[in-house]
Amino acid sequence: MDKNEFFRQASLKIMSNLDLKLGLQSCLKYISDYIPADRIYLQKYEHVLGAMRLVSCATHDHCEEMDTLVPLPEQSKEKMKDLAEIYRAGQLPAVLVINNPSTEPVTKGMLNALELPLSSAMSMPLIVEDQLIGALAVLAKGENRYTDLHAELYEMLKEPFFIAMSNTLEHREVLKLRDMLADDNKFLHSELRRVSGDEIIGAHFGLRDVMHKVQQVAILNSPVLLLGETGVGKDVIANSIHYSSSRNDAPFVSVNCGAIPDTLIDSELFGHEKGAFTGALAQKRGRFERANGGTIFLDEIGELPMQAQVRLLKVLQSKEIERVGGVKTINLDIRVIAATNRNLEEMVKKGSFREDLWFRLNVFPIWIPPLRDRISDLPAMLQHFINQKAKELKLGITPQLEPGAIDYLMQYHWPGNVRELQNVVERALILNPQGPISFKYLDTGEEKKIHEPISDSDEILSLEEMNYKHIQKVLRAANGKIHGKGGAADLLKVNANTLRNKMNKLGIDYKKK
Repeated sequence: MDKNEFFRQASLKIMSNLDLKLGLQSCLKYISDYIPADRIYLQKYEHVLGAMRLVSCATHDHCEEMDTLVPLPEQSKEKMKDLAEIYRAGQLPAVLVINNPSTEPVTKGMLNALELPLSSAMSMPLIVEDQLIGALAVLAKGENRYTDLHAELYEMLKEPFFIAMSNTLEHREVLKLRDMLADDNKFLHSELRRVSGDEIIGAHFGLRDVMHKVQQVAILNSPVLLLGETGVGKDVIANSIHYSSSRNDAPFVSVNCGAIPDTLIDSELFGHEKGAFTGALAQKRGRFERANGGTIFLDEIGELPMQAQVRLLKVLQSKEIERVGGVKTINLDIRVIAATNRNLEEMVKKGSFREDLWFRLNVFPIWIPPLRDRISDLPAMLQHFINQKAKELKLGITPQLEPGAIDYLMQYHWPGNVRELQNVVERALILNPQGPISFKYLDTGEEKKIHEPISDSDEILSLEEMNYKHIQKVLRAANGKIHGKGGAADLLKVNANTLRNKMNKLGIDYKKK
């Protein structure tokens, strides 16, 4: 026989699977053509318990993962102590051959405990980083079944079994961590639902229509598009939709599309394979794959570059993705909720947002009103944030409001919406942690005065509209030139590529005609 071929084939069988029991069975079937082998055990001696722990077992037609403690009689324990002394002296053979099991206490004790017929055995100690972590025992019915050649062949498999067992133990640790994270995730889901799903301030007043739509669409799998100004709480409504749906025990993955660099957005959303690009040192699952079975929330969807819009459209149409650099198609069961503070319809007209993607996302739009349009909710929200921020700041008490303090807030325009209210409350608590809380400082010049009226003649532009007009103005001043001395990028003091990316998002054509 060719020993090198035996080693190669047996090694492939052993290390072909992180599930060691399957690797053991595959190996057993192969080596039984060369070595008598009816079954194989991976075991570890627990000296504190005086027992042998069976980890995995395989026969020709069955394999199983075990966690069975087999108590050993005193004679067997003494024999294990002797083996430990031989190991420490460096005299432990690579393979222990037991052809007369009735005279060897450990093998005899194990066979009796497992109610197995009298069998010859070969046991190979497994040592990792100078630690005896277990043994691999192969059994064959009857006495005197093993020869020196059998022991030599079995010893050849020492390294493959070491590697396979080490990988399996590490894999089990990963699985334990995964289970722990799953438990933590489940707890956090329930907490998120309690905080954001069941305690939406204004659900019965200013957000009554919004919550009615949430209840209508939550039970379905249709895409939802949340519209509204920055800070109105689109993320809270997205949470509510998810945790009111049948997917509430599955992942809820939130993605801020505007916070991911254009060069990384495909990798972040759809994942990548090892070696797909420079720095891709390992395979990575994307946000869509992590949200499989649950909901993905795409915040600031209007910031997606065109390339990512094309791939997102494909996902919505086919419910499939491919990782960057990969060829395998991954099927998805996922619900998409998107949100934006931009006018997507206008962006479609300007060519900076795909019309077909707009139609796909705009199945069930929900407009979330700004805080100034639901000012009746402000008292309840104010008290909620005072309680919340007092706990976060560990004040020990919940400060009271100064009489008339809320009047300042009721007259404010709230351009930053709910998020701004949170910040105002936190600032007030920091300034006066013992109370009473006052918001008079908002009217002193330290901050913008809340009573300052907005003139009807003032044109209120969004940030995007201001950027659009300003860049157009600079381009005219630079005669359409972007790069180099006197170009638009030079005048704006930004990198030319950064400016081009911004122009793409705003729908400004920079190509010379």
